[in-house]
Amino acid sequence: MSRCPVWGNDLIETILGIDPGTIRTGWGLVKLDGSRLTHLAHGTIHTVPRHPQALRLQQIFRELDKVAREHVPQSVSIEKVFMARNAQSALKLGQVRGVALLAAAERNIDVAEYNSVEIKKAVAGYGHASKDQVQHMVASILKLPDLPQEDAADALAAAICHSHQHNYQAHILAAASNKRARAKGLRQ
Repeated sequence: MSRCPVWGNDLIETILGIDPGTIRTGWGLVKLDGSRLTHLAHGTIHTVPRHPQALRLQQIFRELDKVAREHVPQSVSIEKVFMARNAQSALKLGQVRGVALLAAAERNIDVAEYNSVEIKKAVAGYGHASKDQVQHMVASILKLPDLPQEDAADALAAAICHSHQHNYQAHILAAASNKRARAKGLRQ
């Protein structure tokens, strides 16, 4: 977060949200300008289930890398792994997350990880919101003309969650800085 350009109190940052999946990986980009959030782009990476996992991971990496090259985000926000009912599914999901983390690391992009409850609460106000509720809230928050596809909506929700967390931390730092400045002024 420290690499974001800051002018006065206005923070400008591009955030790439990623919703990892072995068949569909969603991605979404938002721009945080102070407290204003703007939609930049979103999409879904579709892989072919019958292809070997290695080829699917390669496709996901290449497409996420292309998005990062084109949009140059300062942060990536990605959903943490949840406990799946099927150990094999959890392992494959972990591999996709690893590829997404590698794509961010290759571009030297800061990574923030949030669990699904945090992400849903940030956009819908309720940590157990349905996919449909998340889609509608993402479209509303970002003023999108249409609902984004589920995986892209989840990725945009991750980016929105990070923007809220980022703004919260910036306010805390500013308050602490102001308190130190006032205390220093009183001592002089």
